[in-house]
Amino acid sequence: MLPSPKRQIVELDDVPDKPRRFVFVLLENFTLLSFAAAIDCLRLANRMSGKRLYEWVLLGESADTVKCSTGTEFKLEGGFEELSRGDTVVVCGGADVQDATTKKLLNWLRREARKGVSVAGLCTAAYSLAKAGLLDGKRATIHWENQDSFSEEFEEVILTKSVFTIDGNRLTTAGGTSSIDLFLQVIANDHGEELANAVADQQIYSSIRTDQDTQRLSVPTRIGVRHPKLSQVIQQMEAHIEETISPSILAQDVGMSTRQLERLFRRYLNRSPKRYYMELRLQKARNLLMQTDMSVINVALACGFASPSHFSKCYRAHYNTTPYRERGAHATRLSV
Repeated sequence: MLPSPKRQIVELDDVPDKPRRFVFVLLENFTLLSFAAAIDCLRLANRMSGKRLYEWVLLGESADTVKCSTGTEFKLEGGFEELSRGDTVVVCGGADVQDATTKKLLNWLRREARKGVSVAGLCTAAYSLAKAGLLDGKRATIHWENQDSFSEEFEEVILTKSVFTIDGNRLTTAGGTSSIDLFLQVIANDHGEELANAVADQQIYSSIRTDQDTQRLSVPTRIGVRHPKLSQVIQQMEAHIEETISPSILAQDVGMSTRQLERLFRRYLNRSPKRYYMELRLQKARNLLMQTDMSVINVALACGFASPSHFSKCYRAHYNTTPYRERGAHATRLSV
């Protein structure tokens, strides 16, 4: 039998009389990784300090049980109860966050925020915070897959591509392991870098990110090709979906001819620049169809298509269905 390892306690100069309480609000189909990563940071901060620095409670609309993204049920400890000003609300979102963001949730968030309570949104829960009006004029982030729809719906929010943001008493993450980065920062702010680093070491988390780090892999890593000019062109395409740029101008911007650009795309991506650009636009269109109630016409315009008929034709050729049927099928899946 292996002996129990001796734990090194991080000595703290100033320990609060009361632990800081985090109120985790679990929405239906919340992302398990984001929630688990956050709560484990708090657990380890208590363990590594030898003090009860943090405590937490699990709440939800039903005050009974809620299912996470894996289908596992979690027992809740209560419903939308009255909080104290020192609490921090952490809304945990996931798939179909729009449906999980109910009027009851929004009213509760607004009421508690008026008290001065800090509010955080993990993964897609920035949507819930924005819908409640809690992110107006604030910096925020959300999972990259939801960025297009979010920016269309919440123009008053300063949307970033960071792994997490802290703007006053509003905190948001992009999902996944970014909860670790946010909560390590919270621990560092509360009790110092030494404790935060000790928690990271326990998690075998060796590359702590800051709010200056972006959530998506770099273009070369994503496409599996390290060619600087190709990366520059793709970045330009991704930044200009609504008002597209012609291949000739894209080529000119990186100092090559249109024919050279064509050969570059054929060699590394097995498609033309025009085809690749079209696929980027159609992917954004699909995200908007699934995640917003924008009309098909407005989705088409937001993705650089001059007419709904041309958009529908291109969409069908790529996805083997029309935009209208795609949205209808998605709505049917959600209602099952």
